[in-house]
Amino acid sequence: MKLCRIHLYLAFASVSITSLVFTLRSEAADPATQPRPALVVTTGIAESVSWPMIIEASGIVAPWQEASVSSRSSTLPIVAIHVDVGDNVKQGQLLAQFDDSTVRAELARAEAALAQAQARGAEARLNRDRALKLEESGLLSKQDTLQATTNASATEAGVAEAQAMLQSARLALEHTRVLAPDAGVITSRSVTLGAVAQPGTELFKMIRRGRLEWRAELTASQLVQVRSGIKALVQTMDGGTVAGRVRSVAPSLDSASRTGLAYVDLDRSASIRASMYLKGELRLADRPAIVVPSASIVVRDGRTFIAALDGNRVRLMAVVTGRRVGERTEVTSGVAVGQVVVVRGAGFLNDRDIVRVATGS
Repeated sequence: MKLCRIHLYLAFASVSITSLVFTLRSEAADPATQPRPALVVTTGIAESVSWPMIIEASGIVAPWQEASVSSRSSTLPIVAIHVDVGDNVKQGQLLAQFDDSTVRAELARAEAALAQAQARGAEARLNRDRALKLEESGLLSKQDTLQATTNASATEAGVAEAQAMLQSARLALEHTRVLAPDAGVITSRSVTLGAVAQPGTELFKMIRRGRLEWRAELTASQLVQVRSGIKALVQTMDGGTVAGRVRSVAPSLDSASRTGLAYVDLDRSASIRASMYLKGELRLADRPAIVVPSASIVVRDGRTFIAALDGNRVRLMAVVTGRRVGERTEVTSGVAVGQVVVVRGAGFLNDRDIVRVATGS
């Protein structure tokens, strides 16, 4: 009896196992029971490229050089102002005009005084030459000859003095015209019409040649890497960029901030103004880098991953990122050249998800 029950149990077990195997085979053969892809994605490849090393910095925009235009006349009122703040001027351009009526009168007086001195000098030279001839013939004493020679020398000194007075009057007239010392942009105007400015009073201030520079603030370790001629790129307030080149590097650090300056000559741009505080970057020598599309980078829980693709399954690999240029990001560790990565849709995937690659990806 027991033996019959054992045979019966074995028969039922055999039927059950056969039914289970048939069911599993049927499910494996049925595509509807397979795991469905989580997403349709596009892919990219980790590549090796040559990228410049970049130092990011901030700093103020300042004039390359400023010029102060001051008054050189006194007791004269301003009668004309020809420029205003923001105007571009050329070297030697008239900026303002002092009243020159009294100076012109002094100039005319100096010219007349010179003419008189020259006439007296000519007469004195004739008398001297005559006296020297008469002395040779014994018709004039040596004392009279000495007096004539001395008078001629005195009148020559008078001519020189009159010439100096005339030059002084001409300079005074020239100083009534306020001229631009160089080409540039007017940044301030402190002169008003009718004002009487004392000598040395600043009338205008200008940026020489309109040149601006970006003074990048760098740490000691950054400063030693920077050399003259290095290219720079400064970000403007409107989202654009302005190119530049390092002109010089500060020879020392600021004792308080422990930073030094790199002076960057900037290309002309309407988006740049003096005293702006802007961010930018200095581009050093190129070096090899492994880069991936930036869209393949996934940040979760404070860690950075890359959505790598093995077959049709996703692996989130922890990586360390570096520089970013355009739509590509450098990966300093965690990925090898040639690794296929998910680009579109990477941010929506989890580790071990199955995906389908879009045709033409």
